[in-house]
Amino acid sequence: MKEIVVISGKGGTGKTSVTASFAVLGGGDIVTADCDVDAADMHMLMDPDFAVSEEFMSGELAVIDHSLCSQCGKCARVCRFDAIDLVNGRFRIDPVSCEGCGYCARICPEKAISMQEQKAGDVYISTTKTDAPMVHAKLGTNAENSGRLVAKVKNEAKRIALETGRNIVLVDGSPGIGCPVVSSLSGADYIIFVTEPTVSGLHDLKRVNELRKIFDIPAGCIINKSDLNSEMAKQITDYLDQEGIQFIGNIPYDESFTKAMTNRQTIVEYDGSETGRSLSEYWKTITEQLMQGEK
Repeated sequence: MKEIVVISGKGGTGKTSVTASFAVLGGGDIVTADCDVDAADMHMLMDPDFAVSEEFMSGELAVIDHSLCSQCGKCARVCRFDAIDLVNGRFRIDPVSCEGCGYCARICPEKAISMQEQKAGDVYISTTKTDAPMVHAKLGTNAENSGRLVAKVKNEAKRIALETGRNIVLVDGSPGIGCPVVSSLSGADYIIFVTEPTVSGLHDLKRVNELRKIFDIPAGCIINKSDLNSEMAKQITDYLDQEGIQFIGNIPYDESFTKAMTNRQTIVEYDGSETGRSLSEYWKTITEQLMQGEK
């Protein structure tokens, strides 16, 4: 089994559109994992059925039992996050401000404060329009531990792939270089960077590539909207060559992307798109390389 992770150094590069296109091209032979849990939107193109849903519990919040509270105020005085206030004669904990450190519970003389595990999001296992499994999730508002939720999504996808004999897990990772990206890259066999020919595109590609080098994972890169700035696109390909990153290919600016999305389609499903044909060739090249390496 091989794991392909699609990431970008910044948002808005077309990462999810490319990943969804590859998911359609992979058909029923792959398992897709949407690990962009902070802003999950791949489901809008894959039409999942949300057949299985599971609450994701992570992190703790302090809760006051007012039947035990003596109103001494020690908890409010020690809280460094100003999460505890006196409201209408009762101390109350603001769940948004509480960081779950547990100090208030430790110092409460009446043991009136307990730490309770919180729901941080939901995990879904679906069948998509390609009759393939998809594991996806939604992180709750103000919830923490997106990295752990990413790990949960990936582990479920791998489990399904092993149980059903599928050879590829395709992961839509988060943009940037934070904790969710680190979790997305863990255990990957190949990384696909999606970037754009702009100063910020190259800058953020360099940042995320530094992270890739820590994991020592082979990678390739697709330049989206490559014809908008040919000089910058050349700088990117020069950088890829310098860093030993495979240049997978260009995607020129194509209004068909938008037209396809309004029809809830990927670009590879949209009739007559040259971009769709290019992505089909890119997917074939990537998967053939990976499968040859497994033999």
